[in-house]
Amino acid sequence: MTVKKNHILVVNPIAGGNDKADLIDAVKRYAAERDVQITIYETTGQDDEDHIAQLYKDLNPERILVAGGDGTIKMVAETLQHTDIIIGLLPSGSANGLSVDLDFPTDIDEVLKIAFDNDFKEMDLVCINDKKSLHLSDIGLNAELIKNYENSNIRGKLGYAIQSFNTLRDQETPFIAKIKVNDIEIIAEAKMVVIANAKRYGTGVTINPFGKMDDGKFEIIILKNLDLVLFGKIITGNMPLNSEDIEILSAEKALITTNIPVHFQIDGEYYGEVQRLDIKMLKKQMKVAVPNL
Repeated sequence: MTVKKNHILVVNPIAGGNDKADLIDAVKRYAAERDVQITIYETTGQDDEDHIAQLYKDLNPERILVAGGDGTIKMVAETLQHTDIIIGLLPSGSANGLSVDLDFPTDIDEVLKIAFDNDFKEMDLVCINDKKSLHLSDIGLNAELIKNYENSNIRGKLGYAIQSFNTLRDQETPFIAKIKVNDIEIIAEAKMVVIANAKRYGTGVTINPFGKMDDGKFEIIILKNLDLVLFGKIITGNMPLNSEDIEILSAEKALITTNIPVHFQIDGEYYGEVQRLDIKMLKKQMKVAVPNL
């Protein structure tokens, strides 16, 4: 007698502000066609980590599928970081930077095939002030933009575009960043400093051409100037690598301090103002089912 495969589906019902009913039905149909047992858990924001850990212990699943954004994926990855589980991504949040960087398709049938059937990649995470980052974190202008977007009433691409313009127009004076990395110290006046484990933001904008999420290193991108011209080049995919306004460093650990408190975000979530970032690489932290290369 063949034993059924067992998967857990974690659903964040409020991620991305969209209804997940059709997605859940699609998962159920796909699982039934392949004789896979699906257990569904909807997050509530209350003790989700404990509930998911207990489900894993009780069911011993082969895969855990995550329907949500980067925040939900990160929560699941941290909860099960000491297990051998494979995570299947069902991108459905307002920030889906991880799936964008992994070149996930948009067709739901293709996404389901990847989540259920494809091989996995062992991915690194970055630890910043004891918080985990999946792909891209930063201090400065973009973090301020995220704060402004979170506080605005207009959502979606229009809201993001409005806040991009407003933030650039009203941007604060540059800060001084002291960066200790690879036994050297760099002091730079900057508008923004990015800690990147990946290439692209969830919007598709490439900020780190050298990013690989499984190479054991992260990049620090120092943007010394970020006017409308440079911002326009970045968002259109023409990031100038030879510009005096941009410096990129690769590292396994780093310390960044600033002369004033600076806005800080991790994977699209605003974390207030900081003056110190202790950063280290966490190698091969999670297994993620990925599109075939």
